[in-house]
Amino acid sequence: MVQIVTTQRAGTGRRGSGYRVSGDAVLTAAHVVSDAVSVRLRFVTEDGGTTELPGEQAWADSASDIAVLKIARDASTDGLCAAEVSPVRFAQVAQPVDCEAVGFPRFKLRPDTVSPDRDAPTWYRDSHHARGTTTPLANLRAGSLEISVHPPEYDPEPGRSPWEGMSGAVVWSGGCVIGVVVEHHRSDGLGRLAASQVKRWYRLTPAQVGRLNELIGLPARADRLAQLPPPSRPVTSELDDAPEVWESVRRLAREVDTQWRHEEQRRRVHAPYPLAVRFRCTPTRNLFDHWENIRKAPPGTEPGSLPLDGRLDQITEVYGSIPSRRLVVLGEAGSGKTILTLRFVLDWLRTRAPGERVPVIFGLGAWDPSTTSLDDWMCGQLVRDYPFLGAPSSHGGMAADVLLDENKILPVLDGFDEIADGLHGAALRVLSRTATPLLLTSRSAEYSRAVTETCVLTDAAVMELEGLTVDDYAGYLHRASQPAAEGGTHSTVWGPVLAKLREQPGNPGAANLAEVLTTPLMVALARTVYSDSPRRDPSELLDTTRFTSPEALQDHLLAAFVPAVYDPTPTGRGTGHRPRWHPERAQRWLEYLAAHLDQLDTHNLAWWTLGTTMRRSSRILAVGFLAALAFGLTMGIGNLPVDLVATSNGLRFAIERGLMVGLLHGLVVGLVFGLAYGAMSRSTPVEPSRVRIQFFGGDRERRATSACRFKLGLGAGLPTALVLVLIDRGVVEPLGFDDGLNGGLAGAALFPLEVGLGTGLVLGIMAWLEAPIDIKSEVSASDLLSTNRKNVIFHMLTWMLVIGLPAGLAHGLEAGPVRGLLAGLVFGVEAAFGGGLGYGLSFTAWGQWVALSRMWLPLTGRLPWAVISFLDDAHERGVLRQTGAVYQFRHARLRDHLAHVFQERHPAHRSSAPGMAVREPLAPEQRLDSGDTPQSFINGNLSGSTHGDDI
Repeated sequence: MVQIVTTQRAGTGRRGSGYRVSGDAVLTAAHVVSDAVSVRLRFVTEDGGTTELPGEQAWADSASDIAVLKIARDASTDGLCAAEVSPVRFAQVAQPVDCEAVGFPRFKLRPDTVSPDRDAPTWYRDSHHARGTTTPLANLRAGSLEISVHPPEYDPEPGRSPWEGMSGAVVWSGGCVIGVVVEHHRSDGLGRLAASQVKRWYRLTPAQVGRLNELIGLPARADRLAQLPPPSRPVTSELDDAPEVWESVRRLAREVDTQWRHEEQRRRVHAPYPLAVRFRCTPTRNLFDHWENIRKAPPGTEPGSLPLDGRLDQITEVYGSIPSRRLVVLGEAGSGKTILTLRFVLDWLRTRAPGERVPVIFGLGAWDPSTTSLDDWMCGQLVRDYPFLGAPSSHGGMAADVLLDENKILPVLDGFDEIADGLHGAALRVLSRTATPLLLTSRSAEYSRAVTETCVLTDAAVMELEGLTVDDYAGYLHRASQPAAEGGTHSTVWGPVLAKLREQPGNPGAANLAEVLTTPLMVALARTVYSDSPRRDPSELLDTTRFTSPEALQDHLLAAFVPAVYDPTPTGRGTGHRPRWHPERAQRWLEYLAAHLDQLDTHNLAWWTLGTTMRRSSRILAVGFLAALAFGLTMGIGNLPVDLVATSNGLRFAIERGLMVGLLHGLVVGLVFGLAYGAMSRSTPVEPSRVRIQFFGGDRERRATSACRFKLGLGAGLPTALVLVLIDRGVVEPLGFDDGLNGGLAGAALFPLEVGLGTGLVLGIMAWLEAPIDIKSEVSASDLLSTNRKNVIFHMLTWMLVIGLPAGLAHGLEAGPVRGLLAGLVFGVEAAFGGGLGYGLSFTAWGQWVALSRMWLPLTGRLPWAVISFLDDAHERGVLRQTGAVYQFRHARLRDHLAHVFQERHPAHRSSAPGMAVREPLAPEQRLDSGDTPQSFINGNLSGSTHGDDI
């Protein structure tokens, strides 16, 4: 708000009010500045003081009684003019609405208590916040808005209005400008004001409207004004929902809100303030449906277009004004599409009424519309990101199915352009067949091609994100930087750069940099590299000898980003506890992760997929080796007490026999589990199980699963045990290591039967005890890794009891309780580590995570030992972002850059992914994944983030 003080030609003064609608533009009433020879603009500061600046008239119209003033530019006003001012939206009133205005009326005249002369104090006008209502049916002939407000209590001078000085105050309603106060008719009483309404401004000439569009952002056409009150959202009461549905919706809304608020804080969206991302209705007419369909108009009517122009913080208002609730947002790489979806979700949840849909962000890059329906894919994503929705529902299926069937989800589909090449048209056809409300984001080129190949998205409006200007990011970069040691309070390292961008836009260096900084992504990178890092001078960005093109500047900012965020110097509160990752090592690890994602052709970094880009033979070798090591060590060590207690062969014999038996048995078990893993990894990949151990309440389905698992265990255990017997009888004994404890023919016959039955029994018991995670249990995505680990430990204990207990009883009856206890422990421990741990390594996500990500990749230097701590820290530093339960690089441009650097350093692993510099097809042995990792491993499966590096 602004107080306007003018001097007239006759020497008299006049006061009025106004509102600063942009960096240097103030909207007011025309009669306030008519016949003025000087204009002073008085701004009230946060501490109650005032700042007074010179102003000049830029445009005025006496008929509509509105004017636009400009803050006179000089050295003293540059900082104020560069400060961020949120763009305003304009609206027309269709029904009675609440409204408000802030101005400086005469009845707020006050003596200055700190005046040096107490007998003759100076006087000032304080601000007044008038709140009231307005209706479009009053003052129809005059064409003004009648504003009904609480009147001032006293009217000491009947000859003068107490509202003098309120003229020019902007009238607001619903976050939009609906008029400007211009008059007080005393005959209407002290509680009525008249305002020049925005809708009547369109009676001006097209040239005048165009000038207002340039100066204050007034939409070019009246049909683009927002309508107040906005169309109501169709809702249903949550009281009509079943209790489990109501609970699922409530919890989902809470978790989505918490998740994205934390993500917004990590991305520092509000530090120092959100960038002024603006959008407008796309001018390309063939990209969106007929307005009659978008506005759900009755047949035979022509409702006209909708006002889709606005800024980031108005996205929910714009979306809510679209009757079809279907909107497409287009923008180039880094233009702010993802941040817009984040802002939309949080703002929608903040104003969400009971019964309304819950907005959920879905990354479309993982969807294959040729193989998976949209609802099935969204259901899988919901269960992946919010595991409690995987609980069974009394309606049938999972809770996620019910929420989709009951229209409780508002899909926010981010990254239409990230769908695999050749599938955009199919995806658009699928989306067009639905009537589901949605918000879809995409790069312009990919969406345009899909529309050309197929059709527009039915009932959907389309808007485009606009590029940033120098005025949009100048204040942002200024406030994000430390003040310079010299040069005054408004001087920072960006001062000379921003001055050149403004004053010499034609300079080649300035033109290159201005083109780069049109996207929020590049502005954020520039801020991180130069504002957050000491000893960096952004003036080098203007050097055309180093950076000959905008593309060279972009590559430089991408390359400098990771070293900047991994600066080893701790800065800021709460950063001292962070791990001190060496910048060069962190760079190499991130490059490997980027190449890993590039090979899998996905943006989603799931914790259990980290080893899947290794050659399949390497993965089989790693799993088999660890299974052999676990069983072989246990067998060799367990042989020592048995031979020492039960025989008289001595320590040397026990050690030698233990080494022999451990080596041979370990090779067999490692071979078995390695081959089992190889067969399994060829088809369906392992995902983290969403089950817990439950001792009571088994149903018929679980009993059937138990029977099937028992047969599978019996079929695998019998031949494995038989091979071990043949090795003992055919290799160990002929070499002179017979300890006389083999039990003869009876032992040779009973051992395979015992192992086979025991294996079947273990698998059957585990299938019986496994139960889906209940919706009310506090299970997050990070808990799934811990749940899988606990399940494997319980699996090992079950192996120990089922195999060790019978063996101990049998030996105890024959040779006494001491030898029985010893035999039971040995057989139980060998079964736990041989069968239980081998099973976990081969058939569970936790086991493969341990084998590949926690051991193999760190051993080879591709990842750190503390993998999860590194990923969490990269997320905190802003290198990674979290989308649902998976990590992604903060932008595809950063991922592609790091993957390209990795390929340059490792020519044998060049990628054939689209968009990379090297596009030649690869031989299988040259790929990181050898071509055997199914894409279904990434699409639709459950993943999660974890905190800490426990295994």
